[in-house]
Amino acid sequence: MSKPPHHLLDNILWHTLNGQHACFAAGTSEARRYAKGFSPILGFADAQRPDFAALLPFCDAGEHFYCSGWTGTAPLGWCIDAEGAMFRMVWDGDLPQVDAAFTCVRLDGGHAPQALALATLTNPGPFGLRTIELGEYLGCFEGDRLIAMAGERMCAGVYREVSGVCTHPDFQGKGLARHLMNRLIRRQLLAGETPFLHVMSSNTIAHQLYLRMGFRDYCETPVRVVSRL
Repeated sequence: MSKPPHHLLDNILWHTLNGQHACFAAGTSEARRYAKGFSPILGFADAQRPDFAALLPFCDAGEHFYCSGWTGTAPLGWCIDAEGAMFRMVWDGDLPQVDAAFTCVRLDGGHAPQALALATLTNPGPFGLRTIELGEYLGCFEGDRLIAMAGERMCAGVYREVSGVCTHPDFQGKGLARHLMNRLIRRQLLAGETPFLHVMSSNTIAHQLYLRMGFRDYCETPVRVVSRL
């Protein structure tokens, strides 16, 4: 997992919230959050020494957020609700082929409630009602029912995150999410972008799948869920 120093991917949360997604965020020159309704994620200019105090005016009591890259005790005014580790993976494969017979739909605001319900059921990571506004989201339907999706969330420079990958439990094992991911990855590569994603270190099955698809581990980083007291 060798990497050059001071790389965008080292602190992708900050480079996203203080860069291309600044219009979807709130905060200061040292700390930012996605605005309410989007994915509950925090980013800090110094990820290892995060300035949580700067975010107090922008966060309500009881709000829960994901952040990464730091360890230690809970900062004043905040509570650590959960913690673990995740892999940040970057694309290192060939241009994926897509199945022309596979059908999917680009999701829009009208699909947002179904997308949030599916993410709440399957827990692919932090997700909000407006998350699908952050990039292209693709979905598979059975009738009017959304059964699988994958999309794009964070971005900085050429790096574009593949995120929100999930399938309803009743339809898992059919390769739906992989088909959707290949569509997104192919489009990103053809646009000159480099796909990356996050997966919890404990999710061995998904991690191994992403390795087989063409991703490689860039780093493993602490990840925490925190809430403002």
